[in-house]
Amino acid sequence: MTSYPTDLPLPAPREEIHQRNYDFRGFHRADGLYDIEGRMTDVKTYDFPNQWRGTIPAGEPYHDMRIRLTLDDDFAIVEIAVVTAASPYEICPAINPAFQQLRGARVGPGWSRVLRQHFSGSHGCTHHVEMLRAMGTVAFQTIYSQRERMKRAQIKHAGGESKAEGPPADPGDASGGTRRKPGFLDTCHALASDGEIVRQHWPEFYTGPAETDRDC
Repeated sequence: MTSYPTDLPLPAPREEIHQRNYDFRGFHRADGLYDIEGRMTDVKTYDFPNQWRGTIPAGEPYHDMRIRLTLDDDFAIVEIAVVTAASPYEICPAINPAFQQLRGARVGPGWSRVLRQHFSGSHGCTHHVEMLRAMGTVAFQTIYSQRERMKRAQIKHAGGESKAEGPPADPGDASGGTRRKPGFLDTCHALASDGEIVRQHWPEFYTGPAETDRDC
């Protein structure tokens, strides 16, 4: 098995100036819906002046952005809550109601395009849009993981043997329809259509060399 580094190389002597933290979490609600929550904070390691807030102390967020997306099982947005808990300008929270436009939108292929269409430039908030873009993959990890978890529970209840959690389920399987190419294929090196993982788990979408060619 190939061994890869598990940490960054030791850095040169340095001073920390800025820290941005992201925190994304996915929840399965008692009513069957899903809450995807995100928070982003920016802090400095030194006190600095701000025209609106006066002096912002070291370690106190000058950006503190929070979002909750409530999704149904088909990734449609049922509710959205957007909060600017801290910002460098008094006007920043005024844009938050604009994000209600996302009610009814579906988190899936084209999600980044939807965000650009509605909230590009002065029509949105850069930080909230960045969070929403990332929350799409958090939704994916949450909802598909829960589907697999429920499937394993059903198999176990029926007396069968459940498999260890692996790659996400194909979206086409959820409704029993024709199996289609999952949108997450070719989104990273590990999930390349010509790679080993796709060959094993989604062989009908595998585009690499055939088994006989690989053995040559």
